[in-house]
Amino acid sequence: MLKENSSYERDADVRLACTPQQPNPVYVIDDDAQLRRSLHFLLSTAGYVSWPFSCAADFLENLADLEPAPILIDVRMPTIGGIQLMAMLVDRGIRWPMIVMTAHGDIPAAVQSIKLGAIEFLEKPFDFETLEVSLKAAMTQLSAVKSAAEVRKKSHELFDLLSPREVEVLLVLTDGLSNKAAAHQMSLSVRTVEMHRANALSKLKIKSVAEVMRLARDAGIALTPRK
Repeated sequence: MLKENSSYERDADVRLACTPQQPNPVYVIDDDAQLRRSLHFLLSTAGYVSWPFSCAADFLENLADLEPAPILIDVRMPTIGGIQLMAMLVDRGIRWPMIVMTAHGDIPAAVQSIKLGAIEFLEKPFDFETLEVSLKAAMTQLSAVKSAAEVRKKSHELFDLLSPREVEVLLVLTDGLSNKAAAHQMSLSVRTVEMHRANALSKLKIKSVAEVMRLARDAGIALTPRK
């Protein structure tokens, strides 16, 4: 049996943390070194690559360099517990699938984790078949998360193409005003409003002002005047 602070455990964590992106990564955040080793072995047999973290702080420190993937989170950890970590990730807009693990049947923690977006709450010890089912569901959810993120990214790129005047015209038109009314409100000619409207819709690759609001909503963009 390897000791908690063995050089093997430290070296394994370092090697995995420095490994280039690999298919099917799973982040394991648990202060139990033996569990991290066991999950590393079991996950590898199922085609996953385990990236272990001994505490929430280590995971957060590396978060910016990590690709979206399922996260296995222990509830009870020193300093930053699993539920607190989940809340922090939600605050940062991280929507990666989260599977919560606990050695204690804690119903309030289970309820709170589900509210924070956990797809499963596993009580230790759990069999790997149960975990594998949860991971398959996590991978399905991850695919949807990545698709939504790609849509948001492309939408932001399109909105970034708009000039301040084009954004201003769209803001007025999305209030339901006609081109003529918008022109009067903005002290512009109708032809100028029509030109900015057409250019903006062309850049956004849509055909109507109504679609502007849908595109902005799906991308999480709040249309505001630009300087």
